[in-house]
Amino acid sequence: MEQNLDLHFFRERLAQRLVELNELAETGDAAAKPVELDQTRVGRLSRMDAMQAQAMSIETKRRRESEVLRINAALERINNEHFGNCLECDEPISTARLKFDPSTLLCINCAESRE
Repeated sequence: MEQNLDLHFFRERLAQRLVELNELAETGDAAAKPVELDQTRVGRLSRMDAMQAQAMSIETKRRRESEVLRINAALERINNEHFGNCLECDEPISTARLKFDPSTLLCINCAESRE
């Protein structure tokens, strides 16, 4: 079943999200720097807090990079005219689902069957 998607809308939405992620990367990378272990300058609990913040920052960075990869793949699918179809069953992904997350790869049925 062929669906009529506004590819320009989705391309713009994905491009805007890439800009947002790049801006977040610029501000968030500083928090992922190694924690200083000098006990004369920082107490044990403060170091533990800093290490926890560092771990959270690293995970946030990993998720951001993963989202960038998904967005680039979605833009590639738009360019190759494969956007909007489920990668498993090749059925159209609902427009509402694509509007919520244009980088989604699966229709709702295939996504639910994976859970």
